[in-house]
Amino acid sequence: MSSVRDWAAPNPVTENRGGLIGKGVDRYEGPLKVTGTAPYAYDTPAPSPPAIGVMATATIPRGRIVSADVSAAEAAPGVMLVWTHRNVPPQAPRGTRANPRSQRASNPALASDRVEYYGQPVGFVVADTFENARAAAELIVFDYAPEPAVVDFKASFGLAEQPPNEEDVRVGDFEAAFAGAPVTLDETYFSPLQNHVQMEPCATVAWWEGDKVTVHTSIQMVKGGQHALAETLAIPSEQVQLSTRYIGGGFGGKGQPYEDLVLAALAARALSRPVKVTYTRQQMFHGTIHRPAVEMRVRLGAQPDGRLTAMALEATTHCARQAIFTEHAANFARSLYAAPNRLTGHRLVKMDLPHAGPMRAPGEASGMLSLECAMDELAETLGIDPVELRIRNEPEKDPETGKPFSTRQLVRCMTEGAQRFGWARRNPVPGQVREGRWLVGMGMAAAIRGNFLLPAKAGIRIDAGGVVTVRQGMTDIGTGSYTILAQIAAETMGTRLEDVRVEIGDSDMPPAPGSGGQFGAATAGSAAFQAAMNLRAALTELAVDDPRSPLYGGPAEFVTFENGNIAIENRSESLAALVARAAPEGVYVEGAITPAADARDYSQHTYGAHFAEVGVDQVTGEVRLRRMFGVFAAGRILNAKTAKSQITGGMIWGVGTALTEVNAVDPRYGSFVAGDMAEYLVPVHADIANLDSMFLDEADDKANPMGIKGVGELGISGAGAAVANAIYNACGVRLRDYPMSPDKVLAGLLAKGM
Repeated sequence: MSSVRDWAAPNPVTENRGGLIGKGVDRYEGPLKVTGTAPYAYDTPAPSPPAIGVMATATIPRGRIVSADVSAAEAAPGVMLVWTHRNVPPQAPRGTRANPRSQRASNPALASDRVEYYGQPVGFVVADTFENARAAAELIVFDYAPEPAVVDFKASFGLAEQPPNEEDVRVGDFEAAFAGAPVTLDETYFSPLQNHVQMEPCATVAWWEGDKVTVHTSIQMVKGGQHALAETLAIPSEQVQLSTRYIGGGFGGKGQPYEDLVLAALAARALSRPVKVTYTRQQMFHGTIHRPAVEMRVRLGAQPDGRLTAMALEATTHCARQAIFTEHAANFARSLYAAPNRLTGHRLVKMDLPHAGPMRAPGEASGMLSLECAMDELAETLGIDPVELRIRNEPEKDPETGKPFSTRQLVRCMTEGAQRFGWARRNPVPGQVREGRWLVGMGMAAAIRGNFLLPAKAGIRIDAGGVVTVRQGMTDIGTGSYTILAQIAAETMGTRLEDVRVEIGDSDMPPAPGSGGQFGAATAGSAAFQAAMNLRAALTELAVDDPRSPLYGGPAEFVTFENGNIAIENRSESLAALVARAAPEGVYVEGAITPAADARDYSQHTYGAHFAEVGVDQVTGEVRLRRMFGVFAAGRILNAKTAKSQITGGMIWGVGTALTEVNAVDPRYGSFVAGDMAEYLVPVHADIANLDSMFLDEADDKANPMGIKGVGELGISGAGAAVANAIYNACGVRLRDYPMSPDKVLAGLLAKGM
């Protein structure tokens, strides 16, 4: 057989002959989930009955463990082992990377007598049942030597410092332009600490076969988890097989491994039997990462016509003392509006709290709560409609880098949304629309979220029955990865969706970066598309080189794939017949995607516009969402149903950010006050009425071969600000401290004499 030819048949994505890409097909794995048969990590069957592990956690925010009395725990019914820092098996020191290519360094569990935050795992019990393990864990008696701890964010601003390896970004002379602007705004906004609250807690089941460990865990990044465990156990990564087939929500909170992964593997090796470990709901709040609180100072200088001459957004956030993380709440502002003089930057307060980290739309979700409200305030000061003010500050190119935009439909998102929402009926004077005791108002906000593409691979195989199987170390955190990969493979190969199998979430599969950062669909999908195109080329070669094929000797550039057939004009045969005859063992190829060489030459983002109408109860201060609508431009939409689910889910989260979401820190213990789903308030069905969205047609050919961008994080970006602006329009109370709970709204109403 000759070598694979250069093959330039029409791109099936552009032709979309089967109509599968973009169609709102049902979830690939939906039947398994709704019938309760999808095995999540903790549900995964083990080779033999597993023992159950439970963690004991610290009750101080900072200090050291003086002693740990484990005698009662060891004598408790069903207990197989009890570990503290004194007897846990050896692990590599924190931060070790024996393999410099490891995506994650060692993160040992129970590593020392140091306590770095309230809720830190400090003990571990394995027993025959969960109940016995939990009861025994509560019998361990720890004696601590507490140390002074920093746990109050607002009281600690004096400790703020510039994050490592970061500098403020300046364009022009902001201070001079702001001082000379005829109209200025200088306001500070506050977004509180928030938790991910995924439905599925972090969990792991592990077992060993010889020197190889198999772990089924709930994590968003397959390779990161595999490498972290290998580094911690000081074994080659090839001796760790990590699987994460079904994940009950991630939102960034499962972007890294936690102690359940390490302790399950260690205990399984020590006991020579499978071990399951899960975080309790209460442990999830402290033992996994959270979105940090952010204080944001916004300064705007403008001409009377609304054109910005100066813009600054400076954000102060916090992180754990031993785990540096910066919530980049100012970054989005660098590409949103035109202003010749600009200042953006961050400050960081190191605290003795559980680790902060990425949470859905890190940066934008918090940051847009400030600038998008500031633009609303500026619009009122100038007497300009908020939509019009934003249009007047629309940049022709990226305002900081000067790079051209790959695509940018922000103005169309705003104008289309305004027309469909009925924005023209809005009364710009606050507090003028009433329905009984309810004050009614409208608000809007723009949305922006960066677009990213990371390196990835995918494998694809077709067997003698014509069944196409996609294999990739990708994950599905509920976003629809299984489904879109099936759609891409079926469309590209010209087969039925029912003839495609998708296998993802395993470290033995071709690597992908996983789900997160809104890069998952574009990255994984582009790699799968390239693999499918490589398979088309391989099958084309089989057919035109096979004297038994009706396509023998035909021009490869005219080959098409449709309805399960491979064809050249009026000559065709089924894929199944071709493979069964020419390659009965099946044909397997791989494909890869890397960012294009010129990708950095463009400013790449997704965009949107939110419109909200709320009612404010004048008596109680309660805020009710009456309706909400969003218009978004996010590249090629792969599945209309799952994309809309993601974008509206983000919008709902934004409503919660504006109205309910907060977790306070108890200054006595450094603990979070809310520790379960009853106390941590998120929107429920009764809170969300008449919420809808739409996507503009778009395919960004600068983003990747398929023109895909992500949608998972765009929906929350700016959504809370639209609700906040609607509250002001309804009742004239301008709140800058989220969430806008009834007590704050009522205090504002009383202050206005309403």
